Parts: sequence; C-alpha cells; structure tokens
Amino acid sequence: MMTTADSTPLLEVVDLRKTFVDRYFETPVLKGINFTLARGEMVAMQGSSGSGKSTLLTILGTLLAPTSGTFRMLGQDLTRLTESQLSEFRNRYIGFIFQHHHLLPDFTALENVVFPHAGRVGRETRVGLERAAMLLERVGLSDRKHYRATRLSGGQKQRVAIARALMNEPSLVLADEPTGNLDRDTANQSFELLTEIQRETGTTFLLSTHDELLASRCERRIRLLDGVVVTTPAH
Repeated sequence: MMTTADSTPLLEVVDLRKTFVDRYFETPVLKGINFTLARGEMVAMQGSSGSGKSTLLTILGTLLAPTSGTFRMLGQDLTRLTESQLSEFRNRYIGFIFQHHHLLPDFTALENVVFPHAGRVGRETRVGLERAAMLLERVGLSDRKHYRATRLSGGQKQRVAIARALMNEPSLVLADEPTGNLDRDTANQSFELLTEIQRETGTTFLLSTHDELLASRCERRIRLLDGVVVTTPAH
C-alpha cells in the first residue's frame, strides 16, 4: 500500500523560466514550466525543435541553472543548492541516457558502467565493479563487458548507456532521444528494457522523444510548445 510519503511527487516544477542573454539579445526559451512527476512514472516529453525540451532536461539534470522559478526533487529545492551540493545530488539521484551514448571510447563496457560510481567515491571498488557487472548482465551484455566501446554495435552501446545511468541507483533517469539513432527493432528492445527496469526498481523515467510510437507506450505525455507545457494527458 502506498503511504502518504510515497504519494508525494518525486519532482515538482513551478514556473520554471530560462532566458539566454548575450551582448545584444535576450532569448526566452522556457517561459513558465509547471508539472510534476510521480514516483515510478514513465513519462514522455514531446515538442518540436526549439520548444525547450533539451534546455529543460539540462536544468532538471542540474547542469544548467534556471533564470527563475523552482524545481524540487525528493523534498530538496534544487535552485537553492551550491554547485558542490548539486554535483553530489546529481551523482546520487539522477541518471542520464543520451541519444549519442557518450561512452568513453577507450574504456570497456564494464569501465563505462562503473564510471559514475568511481567518480562518486573517488576510485573503482570491488562493490562497484560487481554492481556494474550485474547491470551488464541485466541488459544482456555480460559477454561483452570487457569489450571496448568502439567494438560495440549501436544497440549494444545504448544498453551500456542504460546500465551506466542505473549505476548509482538513481531516483530519476533523464533520457534525451534514447532511441533516436536506433532502428525500429532495436529501439523497441531498448524501450522494453527501460519499462522492465522501471517496474522492477520503481525508478522514474522522463524521456524526451520525437518517436510517436515510443511516446504512446509511456504512461503519460508532457507536451512543450514555445517554452510552456500545453497539455499533460494521462492514458
């Protein structure tokens, strides 16, 4: 049974705004974003190019500061934390999956997966390596764990990226076009893997995607248009 604490949103975004300023121009990109994410949700974020999706993901990942507004996660107002506090929070509670994988090419699959943990504690540990090996087995790559990233196929790289995102047992995974570079069959396999992990771990996923089929399989959609949320229909 869900407790009162469990029913509180994982993430609350209130009037979030971002304006980029250069010498001559101000460019408002986010113009007052409001939404919540429940614990354990799988949510698709959609919008045309220029709608603000990537900027919003970067802010939610604590890699870019908003101009104004607030966003709270796990009860913490992340707009009030210092850079070092944000780095610690990000490493502990947020995972990232990118369209272009961003694996370290000269590292093995195992080394890529363990990297977030090693960065957090300052070195590779036996516990970290064991968890990384377990995650690679979970994504079906136990036989590729000692292969360098350059020897892996596109689908295999994406599965390594999924395992890496889960290394520190995050509460929230942010995925930017996670199937954008994959063929349909591989994209379906990757999405099915994400949904299995969501059900098993209760991790919340926010997926930015242009893939209508993938979005239709999520529990809910958030649509951005010209820097604001225009609708969040539930299935």
